[in-house]
Amino acid sequence: MKKTVFLGDSILLQGYGVLVPDMLRGDCETWIPDRNGCFTINTLRMIHDLRSHIEGADVIHYNNGLWDACHLFGDGIFTSTEDYVRNVCRIVRILQSWSKQVIFATTTPVWNHPEIVNEDLIAFNRAVVPELEKMGVIINDLHSTVYPHLYEYIREDDHIHLTEAGMQVCAEQVAGIVRDTLSKL
Repeated sequence: MKKTVFLGDSILLQGYGVLVPDMLRGDCETWIPDRNGCFTINTLRMIHDLRSHIEGADVIHYNNGLWDACHLFGDGIFTSTEDYVRNVCRIVRILQSWSKQVIFATTTPVWNHPEIVNEDLIAFNRAVVPELEKMGVIINDLHSTVYPHLYEYIREDDHIHLTEAGMQVCAEQVAGIVRDTLSKL
C-alpha cells in the first residue's frame, strides 16, 4: 500500500489531520507526527529527527507559515519573506529526495489575530508558490479555500485554528489532492 506523510503546524495537528487518515483509509497508509512543526526552522530540525518515518513515502503533504508570520516582539515579523521562502524550499528539496511527490499547502488565514496579519501570510504564499512550482511541487491552496469563509472556518476564540466546518472542508480538499496525486504515481 502506498504511504502518505503529513507534516505541518497545528492547522494539521488540530485541524485537517484529525480527519484525513479516516478519509484516506483504504487508499494509502498515513503517518502524522505528534510534533508541531512550528517555525520553518523547527520543521527543518524535526524532519531530521523523523527521517526514518518520512523517507520512502510516496507522497508528503506539508504546510508551514503561521509561526513564521508572528509579530512576537513588536519589532516586525519573526521570519522575513525571503528567509521563509529559503527555508521552505530547503525543506522541500530534502523531502523530494525522500519521496516521490511533495504537496505544499498554502498557509491558512487568521481572523483578527493579535500577532499575525493576513497580509504577511498572503505575501508568504505569493512568494513561495512560484518557487515551489518551479521545483515540481503540487500546490494545495488551503488559503484560498478558507479566506472567503474566514468567520465560518476560523475559530473565534483563538483567531487561528479551524472550526469543525473548516476542518471538514480542508480535510476533504487535502484527501482529494492526495488521492489524485497517488493515482498518478
